[in-house]
Amino acid sequence: MSSFKRAPVPSVGPGSTRSSILSTLKATQMIESKPILPAEIISTILDYLPIPDLISFARTSKRMLEMVYEDSRWVQRLKVMGVWNEGEARRRFEDALKKKREIMRIRAEEDAKRTGIGVNGSTRIRKTSTTLFDAGLEEERQKKIPGSGRPSIPRAPMLEPEALLNIFSGVKSIRGAARQEYGKIYAALSPFYQDLAMSKSHVDPVIFRVYRDPEQQAQMLAHLTIFSKSDWAQNWRHREEKLETMIGIFENAVLREFERGFEAWDVDGKMRRYAHVLGILNGGHAGIELFVQKHPIFNDHLGNSMDCINQASAGGIALEPSREFLEALAKKVNEQGDIIDRVFPPGEDVFQVFLDKIGEDILMEYVTPLFDEAHERSIASYLKAVSGIFEQTMRFGLTLKPTKNSTSDFAEKVKSVVAKVFEPHVDLYLQEELDYFKRLAETEVDDWEKKLSEQMATKESFFMGNFNRQADKKDFLSSFKKVVMMPVNVLPSAISAPFGAPFAASKPASAQNRASMPPPSSSLAPSPTPSRPQTPGLGSNTDGRSTPLPSGAPTDELAAKAALMASKLEGIRSLFSIEVALDLTHNAKASIERAAIFVRLGGQTGEEAREQCEAIFVVLLQILGNRHVKVGFDKAVNHLSEYNPREVSEHQQGVAPLVTFLELVNVGDLISQMIDVFYEQQLAATKLADRNDFLDPAVIEKKKFEQMLDERVAAGLNKGIDVLMDEVEYVCATLQQPTDYNPVPAADGKAFAFDIGPTKAAQQVVAIVEAHTKMLTGSTDKNMLDVFNQEVGLRLFTALCKHLKRQRVSTDGAIALISDMNLYFVYIRTLRNQDLLEYFKALRELSQIYLIDPKHAKEMAEVIADGDRFHGILRAEEVYEFAERRADWYTVKRDVERAMYGIGCVAM
Repeated sequence: MSSFKRAPVPSVGPGSTRSSILSTLKATQMIESKPILPAEIISTILDYLPIPDLISFARTSKRMLEMVYEDSRWVQRLKVMGVWNEGEARRRFEDALKKKREIMRIRAEEDAKRTGIGVNGSTRIRKTSTTLFDAGLEEERQKKIPGSGRPSIPRAPMLEPEALLNIFSGVKSIRGAARQEYGKIYAALSPFYQDLAMSKSHVDPVIFRVYRDPEQQAQMLAHLTIFSKSDWAQNWRHREEKLETMIGIFENAVLREFERGFEAWDVDGKMRRYAHVLGILNGGHAGIELFVQKHPIFNDHLGNSMDCINQASAGGIALEPSREFLEALAKKVNEQGDIIDRVFPPGEDVFQVFLDKIGEDILMEYVTPLFDEAHERSIASYLKAVSGIFEQTMRFGLTLKPTKNSTSDFAEKVKSVVAKVFEPHVDLYLQEELDYFKRLAETEVDDWEKKLSEQMATKESFFMGNFNRQADKKDFLSSFKKVVMMPVNVLPSAISAPFGAPFAASKPASAQNRASMPPPSSSLAPSPTPSRPQTPGLGSNTDGRSTPLPSGAPTDELAAKAALMASKLEGIRSLFSIEVALDLTHNAKASIERAAIFVRLGGQTGEEAREQCEAIFVVLLQILGNRHVKVGFDKAVNHLSEYNPREVSEHQQGVAPLVTFLELVNVGDLISQMIDVFYEQQLAATKLADRNDFLDPAVIEKKKFEQMLDERVAAGLNKGIDVLMDEVEYVCATLQQPTDYNPVPAADGKAFAFDIGPTKAAQQVVAIVEAHTKMLTGSTDKNMLDVFNQEVGLRLFTALCKHLKRQRVSTDGAIALISDMNLYFVYIRTLRNQDLLEYFKALRELSQIYLIDPKHAKEMAEVIADGDRFHGILRAEEVYEFAERRADWYTVKRDVERAMYGIGCVAM
């Protein structure tokens, strides 16, 4: 286009030629010309031109040709058809670059040989050439230039109709050649595409005259569907709709043929052929849907879910009918899997579609009415039905065999089918499972507490039934005064008297009352023999009580109260039961195992099931711990606090209430171990809980339970130590004779016969303390055991010091005292506590002070003042107090004090 615009030229005569030229030049105006549209907009417009118009547009100018021939324009069309492989194009491009570099290297070497210049730039012999233009090379170069008027490649010959069916298989991904590759596709498919767009009816398109086989027709229609994606020209939607209409007509015709074969069950004939035709056309979804929707398996009556209820006992559920139903269904489904492999072509996972329909129309219709009916009848049967049938359905999924078209994640897809069936029921089931276990556990503990209360009320009514409550209120103070004012050494014998006998010795018991007295081994005399706690009413007694009552009730009020107290103390061992704990854990195990099955579903449903299993374990610990074990320990501690050794008729080696409490500690330890094993097996080993996650609810509650148990055991042991020391003081007060440490000299003046060895009281004290400390070995935590032993040792040291200050010790009786202290020292050494041993070393050294002859007052004073001798346990003032218990103290007191002043020690 010219950039000049001529102005009108005035008319002049022939003689003025030169002046006219000048005037014309002066009249000429320079006008700048610019394109009307930017190149980007023009390029966008080109995308919507038909292919013939696009080629025509390229002929207008070299600039337009370059715009049309741009490789990215044709790559885009290949991409929308899905025939462009970027990876392949990149590999081809890299291979071409390598070949080009190799050719350039070879040419460089040839040029170096010809010109004498080395490849590395060094000059050998420089030759000159006068050739400025090579006609052959220029001709080849012009052939490669777009728009040079010569085609870059020869025109492809017309392909055969059968060859057109594989047109896409020959397409290559080559950078710079995308236009030529698209041209092959366009030349092969555009005639059929345009003809089909202009057809008036389904008999007009030439495609159905060129191709007669349904397989070929389907293949070409599928190619045209792909080709239509690159049609962006005007009225593309009209052409696409015409193509879709024609494909729909063709698909319906093929589908009718497939249905005829389906009705005749011609598996390897029409069904197979036309399923493959539909697969070639568009994947065969219409045939798959017809096969699944009209399959006869959905009309077969394989079983009735109500048989699970009808064939069970009242309120129960029978899972045998559901098992038989699922086995029959699995057999039929696997048979259809083989048929699907024979009918449908590779590529589409028809079996999975079939399974989805099985889940929706068969499995869901089977379980939903059964679950609803079971929920209305009984929660227990509902829980068993949901978990049991879910487990059976999971096994049903495992028996299914994948087909040839099944993917590698076939098992996961089957599990998703089962999940869709049960997910609507899982939330309600999990909540009902937790609530059911909670109600069951609370009922179990309530029944236990009710039986204990009834048992205690029965005993109280039995023992106190002979007394009028009004008279009892009036006479209580006087009866209490009798007990308080009665001498200590009389009370045990009085309590050990028959129930009918009063405390006053002047009123003997009648023969009838003596006959009604229980034997010494009855429940009124607590036995220290360990026995396993049993649930009330579970024993062999016909009256429902764990301990038989005596044949006759006591007629004396205080005897009845003593018997009732003895019964309470004996009942410590049954304040909580290992049988109740076992029942609760068994119920929790059943609930957790049922709920844990749903963890297999994974995802959110599986996580909710896992959390509910932990919630069941938490409820178990809360009810077992707070409602049962904690309450039992609290009652045991209260019973221990009411124990008075002076009210017990028979004192044996073991302190009865403490022995029974230690048995209770053993039971608590067994329950703790049982819970620990339960947690490890049911939660930790099955990955339902993470023992290393300190924020895990199960871990937190388990630690709370163990802490509660430790606190209650510690509180009971603390009270038990009080009871034990009360018993020690009682034994010391009753068995220690005044003559043990201060024997009476013989009347005939003969030498006193020493009985070397510990006294009976010391032996009994050691036996009692040792028996109780050994009972805790192996049943409690080592740290708690060490603390208990240390506290017992310190309290025993205090009790012995207190007891020693009540005695009178002569030099003759010092041997017995030293023997007793050695006995205590030997026992304490078995506790393996070095700090505690120092106290009894000091006590043993202290006993030496009574062996010193009265003549050696100075030596006695040195012992009293020697603080190192007692390892800092006893001060000089305290040793002085013990020295005052010498039988001859008033004889030696002045000499000892004078000697102490002499060595600079002042006794308090």
